[in-house]
Amino acid sequence: MTDNGPYSSNQKIDAIFTSQDFTVNGDLGKTSWRNAEWIKFDHDAYGGSRYPQAETAVAALWTEQSIYFAFRCSYSTLNIYEGEDTTKERWELWNRDVVEIFLNPQPHRLTHYYEFEVAPNNQWIDLEIDQSKSPFYDPNWDSGFKHATRVNVESHNWTCEMCIPVCSMGVRHLREGDTWRLNFFRFDGPGDDSQRRSMSWVAIPGGNTFHTPTRFGLIAFRSLGLRTLV
Repeated sequence: MTDNGPYSSNQKIDAIFTSQDFTVNGDLGKTSWRNAEWIKFDHDAYGGSRYPQAETAVAALWTEQSIYFAFRCSYSTLNIYEGEDTTKERWELWNRDVVEIFLNPQPHRLTHYYEFEVAPNNQWIDLEIDQSKSPFYDPNWDSGFKHATRVNVESHNWTCEMCIPVCSMGVRHLREGDTWRLNFFRFDGPGDDSQRRSMSWVAIPGGNTFHTPTRFGLIAFRSLGLRTLV
């Protein structure tokens, strides 16, 4: 145990308040994202290698009812499921290129959290995770989250926006000063798990699964004077 209870990470991202909800469309040129606080990662999820060619940047915003996330991902080649209906949830999406958020709005419930994934072609999946159960995932859970992506083949990056309604996770509304737990992940590149890049914001030394909630970092909901950023 540490001062954080069972959590062993103090890494933090600040989500900045915006008073206006907005439509996610994958465009990160919005004023809101220019004013957000960005973090970056390019290291292997379990420690060791770095992959600057696959650098990933993330930012977060919030309103009382929603959390917004933005990803900017460098890539060399894309590895996606081709020709499928992107409006339908895709099981095992994590076997291709994807960004992932594991989000815990109740940090005292260590093993209960939510998983959100989006691929470069906007395929998606969301799951409720409860490691006290078997199986520990519920694919029938539906957050109703919105998501959109764009791919720039010239600059070799793809972008993603997500909007997650907090009510889907049993939260009535967000307030300034709230602090949750989360981690960000990314799979990138061709091949199977032995070949492609598996990366995380907070590293999991000696681990072998992303589902290590004791390594979740912090997301703090800040106001910056509750000024409008959109």
